[in-house]
Amino acid sequence: MAKLLKGKEVAAAVNADSKERAAALKEKGIIPTLAILRVGEKGDDISYEKGAMKRCANIGVAVKNVILPQDTDQETFYQTIDDLNHDPSVHGILMFRPLPKHLNNEKARNAIAPEKDIDGCSDGSLAGVFTGNGRGYAPCTAEAAVAILDHYGIEVSGKNAVIIGRSLVVGRPLAMMLMERNATVTICHTRTRDIPEMTRRADIVVSCMGRIEALNAEYFSRGQTIIDVGITWNEAKQKVSGDVLFEEAEPLADAITPVPGGVGAVTTSLLVRHVVDAAEKTLTD
Repeated sequence: MAKLLKGKEVAAAVNADSKERAAALKEKGIIPTLAILRVGEKGDDISYEKGAMKRCANIGVAVKNVILPQDTDQETFYQTIDDLNHDPSVHGILMFRPLPKHLNNEKARNAIAPEKDIDGCSDGSLAGVFTGNGRGYAPCTAEAAVAILDHYGIEVSGKNAVIIGRSLVVGRPLAMMLMERNATVTICHTRTRDIPEMTRRADIVVSCMGRIEALNAEYFSRGQTIIDVGITWNEAKQKVSGDVLFEEAEPLADAITPVPGGVGAVTTSLLVRHVVDAAEKTLTD
């Protein structure tokens, strides 16, 4: 039976560290503060916002909710971001995307100051991940995958890792983070030939393609570590499922993340930790 890499345990460790550091900042008169920028009333955004607010409250991070109507004009929208960038009481900005069609997602994500881009969506933040210069913040989902490997003591150095998915949110930044730890990384995508041949030879397989239970036993071999980043509502089974067909992959794996309860459970904790990190940096700036 494979070892279950449960995110709850990882999140608890991250939260405990963040709570201690937030308390230390409070003693110095600094309240770590997250600004949540939401345009419109999308249910998924509101649900995530509530979860983030609850996590922040438990850790000691304040939240400033900035909610704009769906039809907000561009001038108002970008002025709002600029105001948050220059507000010294705000240490991190979380902007929900995708934005309404009349607002440019690419321009918007790069309007956030890198030092406040705690979700790692701007080019400035991604440049820090790709160059390893320590500036900015990694996308939280990619970092969550690494945090799980680290927490459970799974050696990365010298290992062959295959990532299925090349998005800027997970696949590409995760590849850089694993290479920083001296893994040899292959990224597979929709044009890759014979992905099962690639994944079967890997020590670590990470799937972040968002296709429900697309990876069956054909994709895996014995003794692997499998990180399933996918999280999609499975209409047929009436539950949330990952990219990996768990019941076929688990008997082969040495360690595997469950869905739900794996990577997704860690992402919000890391988001809040980034806010604490950003607040700490104001002490030395």
